[in-house]
Amino acid sequence: MLALSTPLREQLNALCTEQDNRDPATPFFVYDLDALHAHVSRLTTQDVVKLWYAVKANPLSSVLNTLDKAGFNFDVASRGELTQVLSQDIAAERVLNTGPAKSPAQIQHFLDAGVTTFVAESLNQVRWLNDAAEQHQKTLTVLLRVQLRWPAGDKNPLGGDSLTPFGLGSEQWQQLTLSDYPALDFAGLHIFQWGNMLDASKLASLWQQMVPPLVSLSTQLGMPLRILDLGGGLGVPYEPDQQPLDWDQIIDSLAAIKAEAGVQELWMELGRYAVAHCGYYLNPVVEQKENYDEHQLILAGGINHLLRPAVTGQAFPAQALRASTAADRQYHLHGPLCTALDHLGTHPLPEDLGYGDWLVFSQCGAYGFTESMPYFLCHELPAEYVFKQGQLYCIRQSEHADYYLR
Repeated sequence: MLALSTPLREQLNALCTEQDNRDPATPFFVYDLDALHAHVSRLTTQDVVKLWYAVKANPLSSVLNTLDKAGFNFDVASRGELTQVLSQDIAAERVLNTGPAKSPAQIQHFLDAGVTTFVAESLNQVRWLNDAAEQHQKTLTVLLRVQLRWPAGDKNPLGGDSLTPFGLGSEQWQQLTLSDYPALDFAGLHIFQWGNMLDASKLASLWQQMVPPLVSLSTQLGMPLRILDLGGGLGVPYEPDQQPLDWDQIIDSLAAIKAEAGVQELWMELGRYAVAHCGYYLNPVVEQKENYDEHQLILAGGINHLLRPAVTGQAFPAQALRASTAADRQYHLHGPLCTALDHLGTHPLPEDLGYGDWLVFSQCGAYGFTESMPYFLCHELPAEYVFKQGQLYCIRQSEHADYYLR
C-alpha cells in the first residue's frame, strides 16, 4: 500500500537521518505533488462529471495549485478556505460555497468576494441568499441540499441514514415557493450522505436510489433539474486487504445516472479521493515496550497530528521507513498524549524497531494535519514538505509551543 518512489524514499531517509541529530526529532508531513498531478489530471480527462475539490481535505497552497492546473473547481465551506483559494489567483466564479452554517454575515462576505454559486442547507439560508443577492443586484446559482432517509443503512461520519445538519428532507423542501426568491436561480439539487465508500457497485446502487426521489422533488417544486450534485464519498483503501476504486467503472456509473436523471450537468466534490494517496506522515519511534504480552511502540506524534483514527476507529496504513529482514509482529502504536485515545492503530511491523527508527503513514494527503488537534499538550507542530520534480522542499518548518502560546 505504501508507494514511495525511489527518489522520494532516498530523500526521506536523508532527511530523517538529519532529524536524528536533533533533540527532539519531530514528525513531519510530505506531499508528492508529482504523483498528485498525475492522479488528478487523469480524473479530469472525461466529460461526464464536473469536478470540484473539497478544500477541507487539504488546503495547502501547493495542493490547491496542483488541482487548479488539472482543471478542478473548488468547494469551499468557510471564510478561511475562501481566503486561501482566492489567494492562489483562483477566480471566485470557480468557487462553490457549501457547509451547514452559512450565516447572513458569511453569505455577504462570499458575495463581496465575488462568489455566486451556493448550496442552500435550509429555508433560512434560501431567504438570506435572496436578500443578499438583491442587495448586490446579482443572480445567484443555488442548489438545494437534500437529506434522504433509507429504511436501513451504514453509519459513517457523514451520517448515512441518520439525522444530520446537512440539508433538509424532501418534505421540508416542499414548503418552498421558488417564485418568492426572484434573485435566485434554483439550478438543481445536492445530496451527499455517504463517506469513504470503496464498493463501486454499492455507490452506483445508492446513486440510482437517489434519482427517483430527487426528480420527484424537483417536479413538485416546479424546478427544472439542470444540475445534480452527488457530493463525494469516493473512498481510498486504509486496510491491506482493501482494493482501490476503479475510476473508469465510477465514470460509467455516473454516465448512467446522468442519463437517468436527465440533467444537463453532474457535479461531484472530491476530497479524499483526489489527494489522500499523495501524502505521508513520518513519525519517529521513541521506544518499544512489552506490556501484558502485547508489544507497543511509543511515537513522537499521535492524534495531535493524525486525529482520524480516534474519530473513525480506522488507522492510516503504516510501515517502517528502513528496510528490515526481521520478522513482523503486531504492534499497538501510541502517540505522546496523556490519553488512551492517542492510538494510531495496530500494525504488523519488524520486531527490531526501536529508538531512532521512523514509521511512514500513508494516505495522509487528506484529513491529516488540518483535521488534527495540534495544540493539546503543547507538543511541536509538524513541518510540511512537498516533493516536486524529484526534489524535496520544506514549505513550513516545525514550530515549538512558544510559537502559539501567549
